[in-house]
Order: sequence, then C-alpha cells, then structure tokens
Amino acid sequence: MASLLCPTSATVQQNHRVLCFSPLKSISQVNHLSLTKRHKNTTARCNAFDLLQQSLSQFPVVKSEFESATGELNEVQKWGFIVFAGLTWIYLTARPGVLVGAIDAYLLAPLQLGLDSLIGRRSLKRSDFLVGDKLGEGSFGIVYSGVIVPKNASLEDRLPKRGKAKKALVDDDRFKEKVILKKVKVGVQGAEECGDYEEWFNYRLSRAAPETCAEFLGSFVADQTNSQFVKGGKWLVWKFEGDRTLADYMKDRSFPLNIESVMFGRVLQGVESVKRNALIIKQILRQIITSLKKIHDTGIVHRDVKPANIVVTKRGQIKLIDFGAATDLRIGKNYVPNRGLLDPDYCPPELYVLPEETPSPPPEPIAALLSPILWQLNSPDLFDMYSAGIVLLQMAIPSLRSPAYLKNFNSEIKAVQYDLNKWRDRTRLRPDFTILDLESGRGWDLATKLISERGSLRRGRLSAAAALRHPYFLLGGDQAAAVLSKFGF
Repeated sequence: MASLLCPTSATVQQNHRVLCFSPLKSISQVNHLSLTKRHKNTTARCNAFDLLQQSLSQFPVVKSEFESATGELNEVQKWGFIVFAGLTWIYLTARPGVLVGAIDAYLLAPLQLGLDSLIGRRSLKRSDFLVGDKLGEGSFGIVYSGVIVPKNASLEDRLPKRGKAKKALVDDDRFKEKVILKKVKVGVQGAEECGDYEEWFNYRLSRAAPETCAEFLGSFVADQTNSQFVKGGKWLVWKFEGDRTLADYMKDRSFPLNIESVMFGRVLQGVESVKRNALIIKQILRQIITSLKKIHDTGIVHRDVKPANIVVTKRGQIKLIDFGAATDLRIGKNYVPNRGLLDPDYCPPELYVLPEETPSPPPEPIAALLSPILWQLNSPDLFDMYSAGIVLLQMAIPSLRSPAYLKNFNSEIKAVQYDLNKWRDRTRLRPDFTILDLESGRGWDLATKLISERGSLRRGRLSAAAALRHPYFLLGGDQAAAVLSKFGF
C-alpha cells in the first residue's frame, strides 16, 4: 500500500510511523530547514537585543547614559561633517580662489573659445586692419592706432598703399571701428614669450575682471613682410577706448587740471584750485587701486604698475594695460622664482613677487590647490601696492614727474630704508607736499603705508582692499564735489 502511495520512494516503518522519502520532497525540506535555521538565528539576535534592553530597563541610569552616548555620537558626527564642509568651502573660495579658478579653466575658458570661434575672433587676419600712427614703444612691442576694415571693402582698401591707411583713418566714414594694435617685436629675446603671456592674461581678465583692462579682440600672425609687418610676427588687438595714458597727461604742466573734465564729466565749480587738484588725484587713485583689487582677487599680480601702463578712457575710466610681465599665482603662470620683470623706478625693495627661495610651481592643478597657502604666507599682491604708492607721489608732487627727480627719489628712499617720513625730513629735492597734507595729512599717511619695506612675515604694506578702507577715501568730499559740479551755478 505504501508503495502505491509513493511509488518512487522506499518505505520504512519505525515506531508505528511511516516515512516516505522522495528526492523532490527532500530538497524542499532541506531549504525549509535552512530558512528555519536563519529565522532562529535572527530570532536569537532579536531576543539578545531585547534582553539587553530589558536588562538596561532594570538599570535606568545605565540605559539613560547608553542612549545619551549614542545620541551624542550622532550629534558629534553631524557637526563634524558641517565643520569640515565649512572649512573646505572657506579654503576653496579663499584668495586666489581655487573653486572659481577651476570653473574658469574648465568651463568659462572653453566656452569663450567656442564663442570667439563662432564670431571669428580666433581667426583674425592682417588684412582685417589698417595700421595708423605709432603711439608708443616698449622693450618687447610697438603700439599703433588702427581701424577695422569693413567686410564689404575692396581688395585695394584691404591692402592700401603707403600713406593711404592714415588717410582712411581720418577721412573715410566706412572705417569707424577704431582699434589699438601692438606689434610683438621679432628677434628680441623674450619678446615672443612676453606676447604669448600678454595674450593669455587678456583673455583671462576678459572673463574674470573685464572692467580692469581694455576689451581684447584677439591676435593674428602676419602672413607677409612689408613696411610695417614681418612675416610670422604676432599682433595683439584691442578695442579703442582711449589712446592717452596717465603718463601722457602727467607730461603736461597743467596736470591734473588737464584731466579734470575727463574724470568728472566737466570742470568742477565752486572749488579752489588746490582742492580741485586733490579731488582729481583721489579719483584717479581710487580707480587704480580698485582695478588692482579686482585682478588680485583672481590671483594675478601685474608687476609693472606705472603711469605709462594706465590708460584713461574718454569716459574717465582707468584701464590697466601691458600684462606681459604679469603672473597668475593661482597656477604659477609666467612665474620663475629667480626672475623678475620690473621697472626699477616703480619696483618695491623686495624685487621679487615671491621670496627667491620659493620653488618652481608644480603642475597647474596641484599649484591651484596649494595657492591659498602660498598667498596667505607671502601676500604677493603687496608688490603692486608699492608701485601704486609711487604713482600717488608722482601725481601729488610735481617735481617727481621728472625721470631724473624720480631716480634721485629712489636713491634717497633706499638710503633711509624706505621710511617715507625720514625721507621727508632729509630729502634735498624740496618737494611740494601741499596736496598730500590736505585733510589732516590723510594723503600723506596713505603714501607712507604704501611706500614701505615689508617685515619678516612679508606684511607691513596695505593691500588694495585695506587701502580702499583708508580714511583718505572715506571722506566722500570728492564724490560730493563731482555731483555738485554737474549742476550749473
């Protein structure tokens, strides 16, 4: 009977019970036993935890301390994470800006390249421009005025004969878009490298601080040699915003009154001449230092701040030019520890933007990550602030606008270890301090805090941000005078 009920199995009778062994049933039973075993283990653990809770419940003090310790641990972990995230954010956003720099390098720069390529800025040609008068010359380049040739111009217009270019700049109404062109000198050691750096910095600042410099249009390489072009030579192009530098205005004996209507829109009225001079100078210096603050915030140090590198636009805006000597200390661009590109008349006593023992920069991502530490330890931006102090003295003291007097000043200030107060007591130049002594000597006090040596911790000179908070700029008299002057009396 058993074999009929279970034909594939063997029947065993033991203790009056019939056991039927089937291959399928045996596998099912094994799985069931395995699940049962796991359930028992889980139940055992749950029972152990319940037993722990029951045991703790018999000791209220121990239970309370156990729960408190667990809660405190979670709270400490939460606050630890918040503090870590906060410190990381502060570090990444501290000057010169690791986070902002990464966004610029990996997002904004490629985007700018794409947009410039679409509108043709990255494909400029020699025939796109007519070159006019020479405006100035430096060690590595020559600056010219020029115009953009319209697209519908004839071949003759694009390749004019000698003398016709200047006539087009003046007489031809089609040539309306003025530009400034800079020819990078060919065959001069360091000129090509300097031109490449200047191009890079102009693109960088056009994204990070466009209001500090002239609008950069791009560059081209000459495809042939003629009177002005050398085949293979690089040219840089800017939108025309003014062709007169602060140095040009300072050469005139009537400075600063010759720049008054440019800076304020009209001649100041109801203000005596000395105070007018002081207000104009203050307005110029405020813009210079504001521009320096903005470029320093991006990690860039100009390293060649002087009147010849400060353009005054027709709207009275101050623009910094000539970034061939600049360095981007966020990534170590154009930085060599033992090399300095400087003008000795405006250079601070430390000579180098960073200590000479500073090693060469590592690869850019690592340099960027370490840059806040480097900046905090060395304050490289103070290099430019000394130069700004010299510009202030030149604007306020007429005799220092002479190159010979400026060299004598540098010799004397070095002899008194860059203490401006000692220089004032001992100088033989007989300078006129009237403008700096106005308003209880606030202008002179600012000058002493810019023209000074730096201590062992590389401090001892005002940064651009600190200079803008100086009482010299906080009186507001210059702004009030500017507003009042716009109302005719």
